[in-house]
Parts: sequence; C-alpha cells; structure tokens
Amino acid sequence: MELKNLLQPIKYSIRQGKEILDIEKITQNSKKVGPNTLFVCIKGARTDGSFYIGEAVEKGAVAILSDREVEVPKGITLILVENARKTLAKIAAVFYGEPSKEMFMIGITGTKGKTTTAYMIYHILKEAGYRVGLIGTIEVRIGEKSIPTQNTSPESIDVQFFLKEMLLEKCNVAIMEVSSQGLKLHRTDEIQFDIGVFTNLGKDHISKFEHKNFEEYKNCKAKLFTQSKRAIVNIDNPYWEEMLKDSKCAMTTFGFSKKADYYAKNVKAIKKNGKLGIQYQIAGKMCGKISLVMAGKFNVYNALCAIAVCKELDVSFEEIKKSLEKVQVKGRVEQLCTDRGTVVLIDYAHNAMSLQSILEMVHSYRPRQIICIFGCGGNRTKEGRRYEMGKVSGILSDFTIITSDNPRYEDPLQIMSEIREGIESVHGRCLEICNRKEAIRYGIKCARKNDIIVLAGKGHEEYQEIEGMKYHMTDREMVCEIIDEDKKNVCRRYY
Repeated sequence: MELKNLLQPIKYSIRQGKEILDIEKITQNSKKVGPNTLFVCIKGARTDGSFYIGEAVEKGAVAILSDREVEVPKGITLILVENARKTLAKIAAVFYGEPSKEMFMIGITGTKGKTTTAYMIYHILKEAGYRVGLIGTIEVRIGEKSIPTQNTSPESIDVQFFLKEMLLEKCNVAIMEVSSQGLKLHRTDEIQFDIGVFTNLGKDHISKFEHKNFEEYKNCKAKLFTQSKRAIVNIDNPYWEEMLKDSKCAMTTFGFSKKADYYAKNVKAIKKNGKLGIQYQIAGKMCGKISLVMAGKFNVYNALCAIAVCKELDVSFEEIKKSLEKVQVKGRVEQLCTDRGTVVLIDYAHNAMSLQSILEMVHSYRPRQIICIFGCGGNRTKEGRRYEMGKVSGILSDFTIITSDNPRYEDPLQIMSEIREGIESVHGRCLEICNRKEAIRYGIKCARKNDIIVLAGKGHEEYQEIEGMKYHMTDREMVCEIIDEDKKNVCRRYY
C-alpha cells in the first residue's frame, strides 16, 4: 500500500524523505522488519523503539513513524505524529482493510473469567454452525490453526492481521479477550464491537508497569463499552454501572440477582465419576437446567454470560445446554485424578482474589483435606499477591506447599519467604519446596482419597521464566508424569 494512502486518516508531518513509498509491512518490533517496512517507534515501560531504528533500517525499513523527534539515516522517511500507539491502531486497520467491519465482534473484559467465558462462547457458537475466530490469553484460533499468544490483547497491528486472517478463513464471528492494558495502550482501537462483555472487577494489575491505581484500571476497562453496540454485564459486581458511565449502548444483564435478564438459582455442587461439576437452573429470559463439567460458582457466572451472548446470535437453549455440558478450558479449573482418588485442580489463579475464589469453591465439595501448591511471579506487583495470597491459602487450605512460579530476575527464595509470612500470620501450615515439580510430587504423594489439590498460578502456561530465559514447563505435564510414575511404582511393588 502507498504510504500516502496509509496515512490519510491521521494528522502527521513529514520531517524527512518522501511519502510516495510502497509499504509492504508495518511493525513496532524491530525483529519483524523486512523489505519496504514502516517501522513504528513506541516507547514502552521497559524499552524504547527509537533504540532500534538502526537495526530496522538495516533490515529494510524505508520509513520511521514516531511521536517525538528522532534521528534517522538519510534517505529514510520520518513521519511525526501526536501519539504513535493511537496512530499504529489507525494505520493497522487501514492496512488490513478494516476486517472487523465484516464480522460480528465480541469483546470480553474483566479481572477474572475472560478466558473461560471466551471458550464457552467459542464452543457454543462453533457447534451452532458459526465460523468462529478467537484472540485470547492462551491462543489465537483461526479456523483449525492455533497460534500461541504472549499477551491477552496483542499489539494493534497483530490484532488486525489476525482478524484479516479470520476473514480469509470465512469466519463470521470473532471473539476477543480485551485486557485493561490492551485498552490503555490502544491495541483494540478502531474496532467497533457488536457486543462488549463485563465479567467482574477486582483490584489487580496495579504497578508501575501496568496501572498506577485502581481508578485508572477501572477506567481502562470501561473504555470497551464506548466501542460497543451492546453491553452484557454482571449485575452482581458493584462496578457494573461505572463500566457504562460513558457509554450509550444497549444493555443485557446476568448474575444471581433476580433483577438480571439471565439469572441462576438452585445451584448445587456435584461430583460425577470422580470429577467435580456444578448444576443450576437458569431463569429470566431463558429457563432450564444446566450442568457443567467445570467446578465453581464463578463458572456459573461465566456460563450465564456465555448464554446471554449466544442468545444475541439466536442460538437455541438446546444447543447452548449441549455445548456447556462438555466444555473444558486448559488451565482453568482443569481437573486430573490420581489412582488414590485425589482430584488435582490446575488453575491460573495468580492473585489473592482468584485464589480465594477457587479455594472457597473447593470447600463446597467437602474434601477430606485441601492442599494448595503455588508461588508468585517475580518483577510484578506485590500488592494483593505474595503476602495476601499466603494469608488466603493459610486460612482456606489445610496445608500449603510454597514453590517457585516465574521468578524472572528476583530470588525465588525471597518470593517464597514473603508468601510464608502471609501464611504464618494466620497460623497456617506450610512447607517450602523451590523446585516446582518436586513440590507437586510431594503434594500428590501426601494426598489421599477425597483430598483436593489446588495447583495455582500458572494454569495454561508452558514455561518457567528465570533470569530472562523461558524453560519448557507445564503443570499439566508434570502432574501426568508424577501420576504415571506412581502407577509404575505400584506395579513394581506388587510384581
């Protein structure tokens, strides 16, 4: 596309070079630069795109876009704009032909439940005959192709690329998890959502690298609904009205309150074939009984939300019920069972709010003992994490095994000691085992029939990050290996 046409929707000035150029690629990542690239300089929390201008030019960048004066080599076009991130979102949409306008767009935001809700909607719509694409925390799904993701909401240029690919695969619905960071950093600008979803809001993601305070976090979430035609919101959350304060979109509500358009009643925890589930009746604009193979009241909320969304696309109750009875999500209350009759729950819970939610849920199944295994990430906000998560586990678990998560550049033993302080403050029982696999092994070997192990923090993640390096590690694989080892040891003993 010609640079002049690409820049047409924005205010800009050419400080050097020419605007009659053929642009074959746009990126803010110097590693992705190729011939005839427009390189966008973005100043992030940890680095500055201007540091990589030389590298980008060497790789084939013919134009540099920036929101501040930078030095570029002779012969290279320099474009100056007011805000590089906002501009990247605008030109990304133009470059890929505004694909979101050709699909039914569903955006989901909230502190918890985005991933599970997205997958519930995805599976219901797919089984109902829609061609569905998904952009989320775990992966991007385009047709039968799955692409692992680094961020819940990718950069705007990547979002537009994925949407274009979905369109080429004849998708007529796209589901996006929309993070507060994605909204703050304009990654989802230029997308008009047909439905914006609000799951819930709690204190999280507040640090110098994310949001400076809760007010900013809340306001960033609310931005989604200024871009939505209809809002589907959790009426039980105290912040739902604030989400819509600047929006004029139509509204549908869900929750346990009888004021909601879709509400749940007669909720019952069930256990079938060794697996935990939940059963409830839906009332309001739809009536019937729903059974989930996923545990927890929070999954009733997620399912209510998915139902409200799918009814907007005219999916029948029978189709919804059939899909919800079998949907499971990797790393979200994912269940594995040992031969001893212990249930292991793998979950992404990585803050006090989420850990409390899952441990309170586990109590409803009346286990003999609850063993909680978790650590905390390094170089991330400590508020609501280490000490507070320790307190929660100390109160709600019978025994806690403190281990390593993603220590990054911090000392894992220091992180673990801060968690221990929280546990000891409420007189909880705990043990520290830094090696995550050994911690899991110890927990599984100690557990007996009707015990429940909550393995929290990493969920779907397939790596452990230490000193800037990512090493392959998945909780699910480790649990399966340990269960398999246990089976082999039993066979040897009785041989």
